[in-house]
Amino acid sequence: MSWLRAVLIWMMLGLAIALPIAAAATSPLLAWREPIYIAAGFAGIFGLVLLFVQPLLMGGYLPGLSGRRGRRVHRWVGVALVLAVVIHVAGLWITSPPDVVDALLLRSPTPFSIWGVVAMWAVFAAACLAAVRDRFRQGLPIWRFGHTGLVVVTVLGSVVHAMLIEGTMEMVSKSALCLLAVLAIAKVVADRRVWASLRRWHRDG
Repeated sequence: MSWLRAVLIWMMLGLAIALPIAAAATSPLLAWREPIYIAAGFAGIFGLVLLFVQPLLMGGYLPGLSGRRGRRVHRWVGVALVLAVVIHVAGLWITSPPDVVDALLLRSPTPFSIWGVVAMWAVFAAACLAAVRDRFRQGLPIWRFGHTGLVVVTVLGSVVHAMLIEGTMEMVSKSALCLLAVLAIAKVVADRRVWASLRRWHRDG
């Protein structure tokens, strides 16, 4: 019954993704927001969704997307994640440049802005490392350690950023999505044993 298990996994993934988006789309707060601000907000929501999906692709946990195919999709989802972050920040910049400047300079009075900036730079750094992966063939454990570490910072920073914001996302579905993202990256880190492989590489080298 492997096909049934695959169907159930995809159904649960679909629900985990669709429910927070649907809840945000029906938020009464949208009535007082500008279109650009709404687009920026939903770009952030999609980014959070992709942060949940990325570890599942990395670990090969999604039926039909393991091995080379999974890695290829993982790369494209990574590109989509970077674009979502850029759209999120650019939209906020258009609607309120001073707030974005304060956040980027780490002087914002709102803690969620600081966490968002930390997550933003971490995801950019992780994407840059992914782009030069082929140059680390002799030191792949170091590359994997760095990339995984940056992804962990991205997930944790994004989760704290999202949880501190009282916006269009409904609290229960948002909390569930954030928890799933944390559990997904924790599962990947535990299964891939990044730190153990790095220690072995240093010992053998």
